[in-house]
Amino acid sequence: MKAERVSRMTGSEVNAFLGKAGFPAIENAKGVDVYRVSYRTVDVNGGPTTATGSLVLPQTSAHELRVVSYSHGTMADRREAPSVASTGEGRYLPVYFATHGFAAAAADYLGLGEGPGAHPYMHTATEAGASIDLLKAARRLAGQQQVTFDKRIMVTGFSQGGHAAMALGAALQKDRDLDVSAIAPISGPFDIEHAEFPAAVDGRLDGRSAAFYLAYWLTSMDRVYDVYDEPSEAFRPPYDAKVTDLLDGSHDLGTIAAALPSTVDELLTPAYLGKLGKPTGRLLKAIRRNDTTCRDLRPGAPVRLFAATGDRDVVLANSESCLKDLRARHVDASLMDVGDVNHLTSLRLSLPKVLAWFQQGAGTTAG
Repeated sequence: MKAERVSRMTGSEVNAFLGKAGFPAIENAKGVDVYRVSYRTVDVNGGPTTATGSLVLPQTSAHELRVVSYSHGTMADRREAPSVASTGEGRYLPVYFATHGFAAAAADYLGLGEGPGAHPYMHTATEAGASIDLLKAARRLAGQQQVTFDKRIMVTGFSQGGHAAMALGAALQKDRDLDVSAIAPISGPFDIEHAEFPAAVDGRLDGRSAAFYLAYWLTSMDRVYDVYDEPSEAFRPPYDAKVTDLLDGSHDLGTIAAALPSTVDELLTPAYLGKLGKPTGRLLKAIRRNDTTCRDLRPGAPVRLFAATGDRDVVLANSESCLKDLRARHVDASLMDVGDVNHLTSLRLSLPKVLAWFQQGAGTTAG
């Protein structure tokens, strides 16, 4: 493990920093210290690799801290990851929780930040693995400063991070050293097979968003599961010749969006569109291996799902499906629809509710 402090802010500086992102002023905001942590974890094949992430500690005299793990949303550019970017969702959100007195950890995931290789987008096992291994590295770093962490972690995340948060919650239940207190995913794509892919194909998702998500998911899953023999099997020209390089972790969203079409029909071949509607073989394996996050959790940690009717990036049906799976397993779970708002607004509206629940001791008291 290697850690370096990359930022130090007073409470007033935190308010100014978060204010730039539209956060309201926080009364009695605590100062924070932000660390970039490099640590060992495992890759998609279970072999050794390294990853990076962010740990944000409140400036407090307390020697024991409750911990929030925040899992960030979809990002294709490794430079936007929490441990590297000085702004953006992956940095703002851990600071937000830390200034309220929590230790906040935010994994970059594999292949983002300073981790090697390409990012295995939406790969359940490594989302959970990178997150839990960061928490363990963060505990060692805190111990060097005579601070101990509560072993029962509060878990949240947005978009892809909602998926990662559920995966982490299930992994924490199986861990020998840590446990999960409560899980609060926001607008996560939990059911690719029955909710997200159908919405992408039938036009319920924004066209450009759907094209981007599908291109990212397919190129990432192809590296792991070989979901097409050649890019031309899945992608129409000219996208078949450039999509893999475009999504190699070195291009920002604006560059990628400008290079991709505005609809799924323009991106994918008719034959592959048909496969998405009725997946089989390696494609179905990739979907079902990673569509399990809401079925892997056991009773013991309450879950509050947040989503939005108006979301055209991740449809509400994902969270409805997750809620059904959780209740079938007798997990204490609920879903709050924050309204006819877009994807990013669902985060803005849900976040104060997540914070309030965590502050009330989510998972340690009834409800």
